[in-house]
Order: sequence, then C-alpha cells, then structure tokens
Amino acid sequence: MAHLQGLVIAAHGRHYLIQATINGELLKLHCVTRGKKSDVSVGDVVEFALTSKNQGVIEAITPRQTLLYRSDQYKSKMLAANLTQLLIVVATEPSFTDDLVSRALVAAESSGIKPHLILNKVDVTESLPKARERVGLYAKLGYPVHEVSAKADPEGTRMTMENLMRGQSTILIGQSGMGKSSLINLLIPDAEIATREISAALDTGKHTTTFTRLYQMDENSYVIDSPGFQEFGLHHLSEGMLERAFPEFLPYLGHCKFYNCHHHAEPGCAILAAVKDGSIAAMRHELFEQLVHESAQTVGY
Repeated sequence: MAHLQGLVIAAHGRHYLIQATINGELLKLHCVTRGKKSDVSVGDVVEFALTSKNQGVIEAITPRQTLLYRSDQYKSKMLAANLTQLLIVVATEPSFTDDLVSRALVAAESSGIKPHLILNKVDVTESLPKARERVGLYAKLGYPVHEVSAKADPEGTRMTMENLMRGQSTILIGQSGMGKSSLINLLIPDAEIATREISAALDTGKHTTTFTRLYQMDENSYVIDSPGFQEFGLHHLSEGMLERAFPEFLPYLGHCKFYNCHHHAEPGCAILAAVKDGSIAAMRHELFEQLVHESAQTVGY
C-alpha cells in the first residue's frame, strides 16, 4: 500500500496529530512512530500508513528545510521543522530578558531561519522609551523590530502580523506575560477551540497546553505556537557555529592575531578590540562566552 503524506500539526510525547488530505477530504489523524523513536517534530512532512480510519503509523520524515531546537547538556528538544521565520515576542512590560532574546536569535541564525522582534504593548507609554532603547540594540544588528499593541490596536496589530507572516512558516516564542497568546488569538480566532480539539485527539488530558502546535492561516502560511519557556539552551552548537551566529562578529572573524582565537582573553583578538571600542555590545560578547562555556559542559557520570 502506498504511503500517504501529511503535515505534523501537534506533538505530545510520542503521539502526533497529522493533517492530511485523503480522497479529497482534509483529515486530522492520530499517529504514532514505530518503536521508541520520537524524532518527529511539528512542521515535519511525514509519510505514514493508515492503521484505521483516523489513526496511522509514521514511516518516514521527508527531508527538512530547517530544524529549530534547544538543548542542555542532558537532552535536546526539537521545537519545529521547516520554519522560515522566528518571531520573538517582547513587551514594554513586564520586562523581558535579553538573555532569552539573544539565545533565540542565535538559534535562528544557526538554523538559517529569519528572526524578527515583535514589541507588544506599545500603548503602555511610560515603559515605551526604555523598551525601545533595549530592542534598539537588536535593530542596530539588523534584526527587524515591529511595534504592535494587541489590546489597544487589535486591527492594526493583526494587519502587521498577517503581512509579516504571509507565505511563511513562522514560530512565535516569548516569555509568559509578553502577550504571545493574545497575538495568536488575533491571528487564529478559533485557536482555543483548536487547542482543545488537539488535546482531545492526542488524549493528553483536558487542561494541557504545553505542547507545540501548528495553525494554518492559509494555504501557504502556518503559525506555530510553542509553550512559553524561560530557558533556551544551545548546548548543541559548537564554538565555531556560535561565533558565526553573532552577525556583529562576522566582520572581525579571521582578523585575530591567532587563527584559533577563542575571543576570550587572547592578545590581538579583533573581537575583544571591537568590544572595547563599543562596536560590539559587551552584553552580547558575555552571552557568547556563556554559550561557549555551556557547550563545553559534558554530562558527568
């Protein structure tokens, strides 16, 4: 029997919800993987075989364009496959952490995914100047920043977001309190109903929303919502991958005195000189050092 193809729209443990058109009908099927392997991600296009009318088993993953994941020294967690852009949602208040924003930018750079920042709640005018100053650092590095207000200007916000997401496969990430779910609800009016349906289909219990899920906006546009997280480990990136994921480092790479410079304390380091003269923000260099340190940690037995 020929394998069918479908799009993975939600994942929980080793259970996946797949959207596929079978005999002209758009169906959502509950699928599992063979054996213990669970290297399937939301956004994957998979080949599967039906085991009953609305269930199946995943046989293969088609080649991916991109894969975004985070990791610590113990395990890695795939966030989504085949993304074209990553929107990092920050807000005027509560205050966002630069650490999470910078890590998400590094993850996007190293995966070949285009990152944007969405500054939400710009109607909170007393916190706006400070927030603008903080996102200004990223704008200077060439990352687009879009100002929105999901609560005060829902219509304008929806237009901004839709224009940004048309024809793209987009993931939204952000700490809790930044208004990411308000943005999702503006874009996907029945998101909450869809989430409940997914929850029921995957049999994950009634109240869980801690799974990544994909919503289709139109034929060529998807939005993926990942659970809010405070940590974004990048343990899987080598030092060489990390230095190239900081765009402001690129003009200086290869200009250090030593060809195997770690940009840590070596004499004649072009990157350290750029930090000293303010061309590279000290905060960004500190993050680079921190990430290199993390990726060097190995699991002790």
